[in-house]
Amino acid sequence: MSAFAALVRRDLVLAARIGGGGYLSLLFFMVVVALVPFALGPDLNLLSRIGPAILWLAAVMATLIGLDRLFQADEEDGSLDVMLGASLPLELAILAKVLAHWLTTGLPLALCVPLFGLLVALPAEAMAPTALTLLIGTPGLTAIGAVGAALTATMRRGGLILAVIVAPLMVPSLIFGVSAANAAMGGTVPFTTPLAILGAISLVALVTAALAGAAALRGGE
Repeated sequence: MSAFAALVRRDLVLAARIGGGGYLSLLFFMVVVALVPFALGPDLNLLSRIGPAILWLAAVMATLIGLDRLFQADEEDGSLDVMLGASLPLELAILAKVLAHWLTTGLPLALCVPLFGLLVALPAEAMAPTALTLLIGTPGLTAIGAVGAALTATMRRGGLILAVIVAPLMVPSLIFGVSAANAAMGGTVPFTTPLAILGAISLVALVTAALAGAAALRGGE
């Protein structure tokens, strides 16, 4: 566990020193959420109805930013070879990097929902539930992205290929995340039903990321 915590701390320190990833994702999230109302017009009722979908779609797109460097930077500086030969299982090393990426990307997006929700006329009673859906769903998005990042770790400029690979796999999280947020706004299904499915998707994605990501990294060496 000390090696796991050290790897998480290392990635957090690198993210703070180098910058770009987390800040850029948050800025991109804000830009998308701010531009959509201009495209749709001043219909507040329409914005209110599709507000959760806008926030979730922006979160999916923002999560993709910086994922191509999740393992590629380690491949370039030799850190990946150290992780492959370390005593810490590679599966746990991948989970550590997923956690660090989520702490700098997914968590800030979820915490900023009450602020950005005002831009899409999100009702006050839907602010906390929508933030909760992103809090539960974004780890799954990052985990799915980690599998694509592992597959493209040895490819230069693999960001576009990464997006093509993982974007379709993020659709289930998007569907149930929006469904849960809509349920909190008075939908026909209980809020907890799609939220539980969303949580299950995130858990499955984390396990899959550890196993599939490790296999992809070992196969790429």
